[in-house]
Parts: sequence; C-alpha cells; structure tokens
Amino acid sequence: MATDPQNNIGRQGRMAALVIAATGVLWVGATFAGNSLGWSNRTMALMDLLALAGFVFGLAVTYRIWRQRQADEG
Repeated sequence: MATDPQNNIGRQGRMAALVIAATGVLWVGATFAGNSLGWSNRTMALMDLLALAGFVFGLAVTYRIWRQRQADEG
C-alpha cells in the first residue's frame, strides 16, 4: 500500500498539535501542583524545562511540515 504524502503531512500535523496541547495542559497542571504541594524551585525549573522541550519538539515538527509543503509545491 502506497503512502499518500498529504496523509503523512496530516498525521504529522495532528501529532504536533497533540504534543503542543498536551504539553500546555501538563505544564499548567504541574505549575498548579507545584504551588499547591510546595515543590522546590529546582523541581519547578525541571518542569519548566520539560515543558520547553515539548514546545520545541512541537515547533520542530511544525517547521518540518512547513518545509515539506514548500518542497511539494515546487
């Protein structure tokens, strides 16, 4: 079965959207939990760095999709 490039781009777009949305929700949840439970600044910084990694990953996937569409258009 041949893979459709548009289907692949759509799948990557959905993955990027899910990663960015999940990262945002988990980041807000971790911030709330950290404030409520009195986590140390070091632990809160770790949560911020993990969220930053998730957002950078989503941005990298989005950039790759954009470059792929530019190449497909010609």
